[in-house]
Formats: sequence, structure tokens, C-alpha cells
Amino acid sequence: MKIISSAGFRKPSFLLVHNELSAFTLRKPQPAYASSLWISSAHEKRLGLVRKLQCSVTARQYASTSVRSTPKPEKAHLRRKEGGSSSLYGRTSLLEMKNERMENRARVYEFLKGIGVSPDELDGLELPVTVEVMQERVDFLHKLGLTVEDINNYPLVLGCSVKKNMIPVLDYLGKLGVRKSTFTAFLRHYPQVLHASVVVDLAPVVTYLQGMDIKPNDIPRVLEKYPEVLGFKLEGTMSTSVAYLVGIGVARREIGGILTRYPEILGMRVGRIIKPFVEYLESLGVPRLAVARLIENRPHILGFGLEERVIPNIASLLEFEVREMSLASMIAQYPDMIGIDLKPRLLSQRSFLNSVIDLGPEEFGRVVEKMPQIVSLNHSPVVKHVDFLIDCGFSLEQVRKMVVVCPQLLALNLDIMKLNFDYFQSKMGRALDDLVTFPAFFTYGLESTIKPRHKMVAEKGLKCSLTWLLNCSDEKFEERMSYDTIDVEEMEMDSSFDMNTLMEPRGDESASDYDDSDDEYV
Repeated sequence: MKIISSAGFRKPSFLLVHNELSAFTLRKPQPAYASSLWISSAHEKRLGLVRKLQCSVTARQYASTSVRSTPKPEKAHLRRKEGGSSSLYGRTSLLEMKNERMENRARVYEFLKGIGVSPDELDGLELPVTVEVMQERVDFLHKLGLTVEDINNYPLVLGCSVKKNMIPVLDYLGKLGVRKSTFTAFLRHYPQVLHASVVVDLAPVVTYLQGMDIKPNDIPRVLEKYPEVLGFKLEGTMSTSVAYLVGIGVARREIGGILTRYPEILGMRVGRIIKPFVEYLESLGVPRLAVARLIENRPHILGFGLEERVIPNIASLLEFEVREMSLASMIAQYPDMIGIDLKPRLLSQRSFLNSVIDLGPEEFGRVVEKMPQIVSLNHSPVVKHVDFLIDCGFSLEQVRKMVVVCPQLLALNLDIMKLNFDYFQSKMGRALDDLVTFPAFFTYGLESTIKPRHKMVAEKGLKCSLTWLLNCSDEKFEERMSYDTIDVEEMEMDSSFDMNTLMEPRGDESASDYDDSDDEYV
């Protein structure tokens, strides 16, 4: 039996560089004739030392190899996938996703810039991830009539999905009765509607409007006139504006009609717009109840800018010789006057009437007081009326006097004026001076008033002025027919506008349920 000596292991350094040792082989070597060998304990200890040294060398070689030959990113990615997820893998994936989103958004931005849409305001807005989807949205908006300029005015509309936002909203409006032909104007005024929820935002507002006595058939017209109403809170401005109007005397039964004709009232702040307007008219001498009647008849007057338009117009009237005491009756007769660009019209009409009938500045002021609509009359009809009076035999001086007393002569129906004048000449046998004194004769109905009253006076043999004959109610005239003599004072009745006609009580009105306190509306 051969005994292997341990002398071969004296120098461990020899083993450290032995090429035949595998870097990954840590198993105990298997001798070919293990059954015939007997290894001493000293030999076993040295063999264990060799194994430890082999392990150390193997670890160092592996580490050195890893540093020298770093795997490519693609292979590393695959190995991580095969080996399972790790924190490093997760961070890299999120970064890649973020970069991909940025690349997609950049492509969408380039597309928008290419068609003329500025994407500057779209940062932070959720947009389609592909150009194709954005193209679909833009095409749909174009089909609705919106231009690139419209989109640039409200670029956030590009954040609305065609299927989830636009189509449901437009379908709902169509079912309500909003005409498709008005969709373009509707969206230009209020493109925010495309962001709304039909159930949560739109339907409750429509229900609220119906509760304001707006008829269901009128709801579409209200929305077409003022689409912004769909964005108002139910218990906010809408309710307070209506409450204030009822508080100043607007009949509750008129609210539905008022809002139908001028729904913009629903968006007006009471303390900033409605209340100051009402109080200013009161300061000019228009009673509050008369203001309420004006609002019932012409609700759009609430839209006249108080500081921008109304107050400057009142100043212009005073500048053109209109007396302050006449302002209230003028506003009651023609409230639209305080909402137009008034001063240029006053200048034009004063110059025109001066050239036609030699009307002076102070006389022009009296004309405007009695018929404020004169500021809106076209020149051509005025010339025709003046020519008619001249043809009737009146001098230019007489025409001027007649116009100052009764400016309505410049706006009456010429055919009616001719019939009245023919009857005056052929049946009444009066002098032209009677018409100069009472030119309002031309304003009365021939068959309803002039003929029957003239016959009654003629049958009784009374001699009276045209003023006494015509300037009174039918009841008053019947009373006069019982007189034996004519009261001279009754011949001088004032024919100016009566403010009380605006404030006649309504039979269906009841006391207001709203308290008009100064502290409530600010």
C-alpha cells in the first residue's frame, strides 16, 4: 500500500495559482482510489485550509470578473426580469413611463402648434396620449363650428373627451330643445359647459329654472340667450336677484316672463348691480314701484351700466337744457334712452331740428322732455311731417311752436294726421290757430273720440276750445256735458306724462314675502 506524503502541501501559494482548480468548485476532491487511502488527521487539517483558500480565491476572481465585464443594459434588464422585481427595476420603469408620456405629450403639442393652437395653457391638463385622439377632438370641435381662434380663447376645451363629455352634454341640450343651429354661439359664450356633468350640474339648473315659472318650452330660449346660467349655483346669485325684484314690487307672476326675456338678471349681483340701479332712478324722482313696473316691461334696462352709461347720459341731458324735474317722466316714457350712446344723438338731433324748423337750444330741451324718443327718430320721416304741416297752411314759425308744444307731430302716422285735418277743415270749421294752440288734436282717434265729442258739443250749441273738448277722459267729458257753462280753468289742463299710470295697483298682487333690507344685499 502506498502512503501519500503531505510534503506536496508545504507551499500553499502553489495552490493559489493552480489552473486546474475551478472557480466555482468547492466540493471535496474525490481521489481515484479513496478506498485504499488513509489520510492522517494532519493531512485533513491542511486539506481544509486549502479549501478555505480556494473559496477566497474564487470569491475574489468572481468579484474581479464582475467589475471588468459589466453586462449591457438590455441583458441586465432581462436578467432582472428573470430574477424577479427589485427596487432598482421599479424606479427605472417609472422613469421610462414618464419619459414616454413626455414624448407623447410633445408630439401632441407639435400637432396643435401645426394647426395654429397654442398649447401654453395646457400644462397640467390631462390630454390624449396620441395625436390621433387629439385630432378627433379638434375635428369634432370644428364640426360644431368652433374655429382655431375659438379654441385658443378657451384651450381647456381640448381636455374634454368627445365620447365622455361633449356628446352627452350636447345630446342633453338637444333633448331640451336647444337648436343645433345655435350650438356654435352657445359654445363660444360658454365652452365650460362641455366639462359639466349632465346629472350633477345641468339637470338641477334646468329644474330650478322651471321652478321660477319659466315655461318648459321657453327653457331652450333662455339657455340660448344666456348659456352661462348653467354654471350658477342654485342658492347663490339667482335666488337673491329674484328675491330683491319681488321685494321692490315686481309682481311674482311676472318673474317667469322677465327671466325668459332677459335671463341675464340671474347672474347679476344685487348689491353691485340691481340695487344701485334702482336707488339711482329713485334719486332722480322715479318712485320705486314705477321702477318695478319698468323692469316688468323692459327687464333689459337692468343691464345698462350705471357708472359707464346711465350716469353720463343723465349728465348729457342736463347739458342739453333738459330740466332736472323732467328726468323722471322722461325715463318712465323712454327708459331705453339712458342705455344708448346718448350725447352724439343729442348733438345730431339738435343740429338737425335747428336746420329744419329753426329750433333753438332751450326749445330743443323742451322737445326732448316731452318726447324723449326724439333722440332716436330718423331724419327723413321728420322732414315729411314738417312738409305736411307746411302744406296744410301753417307757417314755419307756427310749425316750430306746434312741435315745441307737441313733439309727437314729428312721429305720428301721416295718414291719420291727414284724416284728422280733413275733418277739422270740412266739419269743425275752426281756424288754424286752434291747431297751433292745441296741436295734440292730431294724436286723437277720429272715429273713437273726435267725431262723437264734436257732435255732442255741436248739438248742445257749446263753444269750446279743442283742449276742453279732447284733453280729458270719456267719463270726464260726460260730466262736462252736464255743465251749463264752460270752466275756463279746465281748458288749461296739463297734457304731460302722468307717472301714476305706471303705478296703478294690480288686482292679483299680494304683499311681498321678501324683506328689502339694506344689509341683506351687499
